[in-house]
Amino acid sequence: MSDFNNENNNGGFGSSASGYTPEDRVAENKNSRKHGHGKIIALALVVALLAGAVGAGGTLALSGAIGSDTHSQILEGVRPNTTIDVATIDTSKEMTPAEVYAQNVASTVGITTSITTNFFGFTTTSAASGSGFIFSDDGYILTNYHVIEDSSSIKVSTYDGSSYDAQLIGYDESNDIAVLKIEAEGLSPVVLGDSDNLNVGDSVVAIGNPLGELTFSLTSGVVSALDRQVTLSSNVTMDLIQTDCAINSGNSGGPLFNLYGEVIGITNAKYSSSGSGASIDNIGFAIPINHILNIVTSIIEDGYIAKPYIGVSVLTVSEETQSYGLPAGAAVKSVAEDSPAEKAGIHVNDIITAANGTEISSSDQLVDLVSSLYEGAELKLTVYRQGEELELTVTVGEQIQSALANEEQQPQVEEQSMEQQEQYKGFPDFRDFFGFGY
Repeated sequence: MSDFNNENNNGGFGSSASGYTPEDRVAENKNSRKHGHGKIIALALVVALLAGAVGAGGTLALSGAIGSDTHSQILEGVRPNTTIDVATIDTSKEMTPAEVYAQNVASTVGITTSITTNFFGFTTTSAASGSGFIFSDDGYILTNYHVIEDSSSIKVSTYDGSSYDAQLIGYDESNDIAVLKIEAEGLSPVVLGDSDNLNVGDSVVAIGNPLGELTFSLTSGVVSALDRQVTLSSNVTMDLIQTDCAINSGNSGGPLFNLYGEVIGITNAKYSSSGSGASIDNIGFAIPINHILNIVTSIIEDGYIAKPYIGVSVLTVSEETQSYGLPAGAAVKSVAEDSPAEKAGIHVNDIITAANGTEISSSDQLVDLVSSLYEGAELKLTVYRQGEELELTVTVGEQIQSALANEEQQPQVEEQSMEQQEQYKGFPDFRDFFGFGY
């Protein structure tokens, strides 16, 4: 059987809205948030990721005494506002891989983490390593969530030999990204590209730290496939860039560049053999930069993650079900109470056949469309309900999620009961989403 491995040194890897430029996305991130998302698929692929979560839960502290004069104290955090300034750079000149490396190796970093584990009272510490890249000149670093997962300390090493203690600013486990901060000024950030402007066959290069010790290595190849749907061992499914660049343990979190010197992806997984005897080479994957750019800017500027939200769970109407006279589309499995969808009149068992003038033939299409919208946007839906066609308008809301959430704070998705599974067995390809796929 074949497995996906993360690029972390403890057992694997170190681990859009089209038409907009990356600068537009950053400048408009408060009005239009685009997030990476996964799709449920039937692929015999597994990504081995570390278990656990990095995060901190907030506690509200109250103090006071019962009596005639009672005083209560609450603690309110105050943090300075961070604003990301965007400068445009001419990247119209195509370069050789050597030129891309020379221009960007100083923008690539090595990441080393310590993981402390308690086994029956005995404390052990292990190390893991991965890669990352400089996002801003004042020390914000991007990497994969699974690179820093469960870590008790994080260190960042730059090409000039400097080493920094890093603070975890925030992460989105569902998109396998994490934002770190080091105390440094005048760094050389990468130039962000447009991952929507890619074609199969385009040349790309990856810079990272394979095996955690072959630091600042370059591998080159091409884009092998786009929007490849890959399921991780954490049961998160992502649309990734497939590349034949050699990707190895320790490369996770490193940048994937086009030959214009722009980052168009974040390396996070590879396909490898596991006991099958088959030899599998050079099938690597990277997160498209467009899928996570607004999440990153939200973490840095706001301290939280905001996602478009309409409040429904949907599933694809199967061809078998369509043979009984039902239309193709996204069937509504549940509607969240007091959600934008409920207020618009969406009912369970409605079939959404079109949205904003675009035909909807699967749940994935609806998720993609909602993910490209923003709070306050109007979503005009064509709905099939018991033989009638209705036109309903949903005003998109926004779902706020802590960027350092513990389990209790994470949005919960209710699993289907056996009765629900039986009821919906005619609709394969089920996927839950509350406005955005999670």
